[in-house]
Amino acid sequence: MRAGTRVERLTSDAAWVRAMLDAEAALARAQARAGYIPERAAALITRAAADLTVDPAGLARRARRSATPVVPLVADLRAACGEAAAFVHKGATSQDIMDSAAMLVASRAVAEITAGLDAAMRPLAALADRHRDTLMAARTLGQQAVPTTFGLKAAGWLAGLLRARDRLLAVRLPAQLGGAAGTLAALVEAAQVDAVSADAAHVEAARVEAVPADAVSADADAPPARVSALALVDRYAEELGLAAPPAPWHADRTVVGELGAALAGTAEALGKIATDVILLAQTEVGEVAESAPGGSSAMPHKRNPALSVLVRSAAMQVPVYAQPLGRTGEHERAAGAWQAEWAPLRECLRLTGGAAETAAELLAGLTVFPGRMRANLDLTGGRVVSERLAAHLPQDELSALLRADGPLRAPDDLLDPAAYLGAAHELIDRILTAYHDRHP
Repeated sequence: MRAGTRVERLTSDAAWVRAMLDAEAALARAQARAGYIPERAAALITRAAADLTVDPAGLARRARRSATPVVPLVADLRAACGEAAAFVHKGATSQDIMDSAAMLVASRAVAEITAGLDAAMRPLAALADRHRDTLMAARTLGQQAVPTTFGLKAAGWLAGLLRARDRLLAVRLPAQLGGAAGTLAALVEAAQVDAVSADAAHVEAARVEAVPADAVSADADAPPARVSALALVDRYAEELGLAAPPAPWHADRTVVGELGAALAGTAEALGKIATDVILLAQTEVGEVAESAPGGSSAMPHKRNPALSVLVRSAAMQVPVYAQPLGRTGEHERAAGAWQAEWAPLRECLRLTGGAAETAAELLAGLTVFPGRMRANLDLTGGRVVSERLAAHLPQDELSALLRADGPLRAPDDLLDPAAYLGAAHELIDRILTAYHDRHP
């Protein structure tokens, strides 16, 4: 499903390592802006992080000693930073970097997923408009129910993707920075030490210059150390391009659960389209066909709906992979719960991204057969409008008509399926308006 897709590259082992390095570099830049470390140190760390080449497999093997790849990665980064080594990872814990990296990977993948959804929705909107009058049978519980149009079916698919896209974009992916146990204590302490050092320097300057100490006192408007640490979190999020969290979320995995649910919903919306196409493309139905050849290794005559099969398989997997996501951790930082998120989160992103990209290809090349749709609609000999007849004929008369063999004998104006479409056109217009409002 994910092979060769753009989202596969964005979620690869190398991409996760790069996201961790990006998180370390962003932390250094944010700390330099806040006065925690020298600007030169931040520049050296950023450069070293950008240039560092790490073997993901080797990193994974070294991570077994600490249950996190951040520990050996920080060691590698410090070794590459020279004089700035002491300023790497200052005040952070491994989970800060790993969670922030996960949100970076997710943010980059979600951008690709939404691009795939946009690419799928464009041909869907065109299909909905072009086939607003193309009659077909609506099917419930596998049986023909009442008349509808293929335009409304396509509009329904479009509405599902619109909802999925909105839900996905509504998840605010936050940075993580809380220190060892979510108190920011190390950063507060560092700010206090810096303040004491600054005061001592001012006192010494006053002694040397023989002036009253209060004449060269530290900045009275400098924020308290606690406020400075909170501001650093905001700067860190800004450097990463992520949301600033109101508080550390080491053990509160709500946002990860929300992301997993949104990805599962997106995959399901794509899977709905694929499932319908598979059924409509059956030999004995023949109302649509994929552009892909869909060949068989054993039966040369077959034209399997291969793209739809791929999308549907992804839709069936993502909800399963999403189940471990968002599990509440114990105390301030969990043992195992957040580590268990890494692999399933990546699979959710990969499969959903692959499904979106594949669905766009499927819909761009979908062939519709209006004549076949009408022929199938006529298979019941007019019984597809029995619901309408029930509103106009006595029950006994209608029951007798339905029991009789052959086509129904009823007034032609009541048997016309085009006259029993309810608000189909208005529903299409409503969904298309919602689409165009988001995609002017």
